[in-house]
Amino acid sequence: MNKHYRLLGMLGVVFGLAGCVAPQNYKAQEPKVPEAVERPSADQPSTSKARTSAKLHTELGTAYLQAARVGVALDEVGQALSYDQTYAPAHLLKAQVYVELEQFSLARPEFEEAVRLAPGDPTVNNTYGWFLCTQGQEGQGLQRLEMAARNPYYATPAKSWANAGLCYLRLKQDAQAEERFTRAYALDDREPMPLYHLAQINLRTERYMRAKQFVDQLMNRQEPDADVLWLALRIERKLENTESVRRLADKLRNDFPGSAEYQNYLQGKFE
Repeated sequence: MNKHYRLLGMLGVVFGLAGCVAPQNYKAQEPKVPEAVERPSADQPSTSKARTSAKLHTELGTAYLQAARVGVALDEVGQALSYDQTYAPAHLLKAQVYVELEQFSLARPEFEEAVRLAPGDPTVNNTYGWFLCTQGQEGQGLQRLEMAARNPYYATPAKSWANAGLCYLRLKQDAQAEERFTRAYALDDREPMPLYHLAQINLRTERYMRAKQFVDQLMNRQEPDADVLWLALRIERKLENTESVRRLADKLRNDFPGSAEYQNYLQGKFE
């Protein structure tokens, strides 16, 4: 499916990360993350010229990373840290650059340094929490994501709730994932990703009319891609709406004839 529906990412940039699913009893195995609440470091006023320079280079580096100019982003973060080694967002950005390069062993100490410098920063906790989820440490990741989501200074708590939903999906815990996606959607109904997963969860749990409500909302707000059409088609099939199935299959054939979803339709692989 489209990356946009799979991952929220961390600073508006979507990064695909490797990882494995933790055991179902992960909560008993993970240490408790200490609670802390702070304003995002990037929103705090600069206290020195060095901090102002570090902030400027970090903002530039973030823009370059979002533009997929990873090398320039790494140069900018190096400049930022040369001015101020204690600026947590610079360490966070450096970690994200290493994630983009799939150098996860280099990313981890940068995440940890950002957390050490700003343990209650919701942006740090959201970003590091998602990284942990993708690295098989879902328990710790979920704790940090929910710390971020509950931080009253965080401007985008829906992002952390949705990331928590994705993390629970990795653990195959649909009920917990559904609760987090519902929270995310209640806070920001412009983001399509929670709708997609709410429809999927309701399809899996045989609540077909509710699944249809979610996927209809998703399709009404933007032109659907192949995975959304396929999800809608499978829901309509469960509801035995033959005409809707035919219409969606025609659109899948016309718009995405080479897609895996259309091949699954032709082969009758609906599950």
